[in-house]
Amino acid sequence: MRPEGKVPSRAGPPPPAGVGTGAGAGAGAMSGREAERGGALCLGLLLHVLLGCGSAQQPGGCPAGCECSEAAKTVKCVNGNLTEVPPDLPPYVRNLFITGNPLRRLPAGAFAAQRLAELGALNLSGNHLRVVEAGALSALPSLRQLDLSGNPLASLSPQAFGQGGSPLEELALRGALRDRGALLGLAALLQAGALRNLSRLELADNGLLLLPAGMFGALPALRHLDLSNNSLVGLRNVSFQGLGQLQSLNLSDNSLGVLRNGTLAQWRGLPALRRIGFGHNAWVCDCAIEDLVAWLKESDQVEGKEALTCAHPEKMQGKALLKINASDLNCSVPVDLPSQLQTSYVFLGIVLALIGAIFLLVLYLNRKGIKKWMHNIRDACRDHMEGYHYRYEINADPRLTNLSSNSDV
Repeated sequence: MRPEGKVPSRAGPPPPAGVGTGAGAGAGAMSGREAERGGALCLGLLLHVLLGCGSAQQPGGCPAGCECSEAAKTVKCVNGNLTEVPPDLPPYVRNLFITGNPLRRLPAGAFAAQRLAELGALNLSGNHLRVVEAGALSALPSLRQLDLSGNPLASLSPQAFGQGGSPLEELALRGALRDRGALLGLAALLQAGALRNLSRLELADNGLLLLPAGMFGALPALRHLDLSNNSLVGLRNVSFQGLGQLQSLNLSDNSLGVLRNGTLAQWRGLPALRRIGFGHNAWVCDCAIEDLVAWLKESDQVEGKEALTCAHPEKMQGKALLKINASDLNCSVPVDLPSQLQTSYVFLGIVLALIGAIFLLVLYLNRKGIKKWMHNIRDACRDHMEGYHYRYEINADPRLTNLSSNSDV
């Protein structure tokens, strides 16, 4: 038998209402707080990991003053007050923008230490670049697009891409060749065959008057050439031979007055050429423009040729080139200068021969008088010489000299 004193403790009165419920609520509150603590701990650990990764990646992965995106494989260093190419560019970069910086010089090996094997597009526009040295762009084996626009270039080395050339396909130099030295450097670079894969060349907004002779002779892959918004007055020294793949040529907004038949003949021989821009040029509508007008009427390569108008002379100002006729120009049959000189020489020879014939005829008709006149001249000369001879003999003999003196007395 169990003691009776133990029974009340086991079979005692039930606890007051709400006591069991409060205990359950307390246990629930404790489990909620623990869950909140666990979530806060996980969030803190996540932030720590993220911040740790970011702090570990920033110094070695993205240069100071730049924005990097590994997903887009792009690095932008815009208006970052850079004076040199950042030395710690990430190796994954394919598109690199370094613009709006006081970058004045691109030295040899500027990208040599980077090992940027995937860099395909390089934008260096809008800086203060004046010098691009030899070998400055030689360590970029995948470079396809280069933009140097808006830089006051004074020197562009013909060996800027190294000795082996470059796979570059697009080169933009808008407003970067106002210095004659930079233009000559580019001409030497192109003529050396360093950019034989080049398909697009933009040389607009440079104030060019004349282009160096043979500048485009070593660009067999060129498809698009932009020479707009310059001050070109002629293309006589420019050769387009060898540009068999050229598709578009922009010559608008220049100072072209006339195009010679030689240039037009070269364009006729380019099978891929489909678009030529001539807008806003100062066309001089005189006899020299006949070849251009005839070519415009038969060619379908010129964009907006109906809008081309004369700028000079005043009587032709505003007249459409396609509406010009031979009667408007009042030109005679063209005769080249060598033919004119040859005709002049023949006429001069005929005149001189006629004068000579007349002179000989006069001599023949007066042969007797001329013969008598010649005899008279001979006698006069003989008498004169005898007088000189007599005086000489007198002066040479002293006796005759004294005799002559006594006779005078």
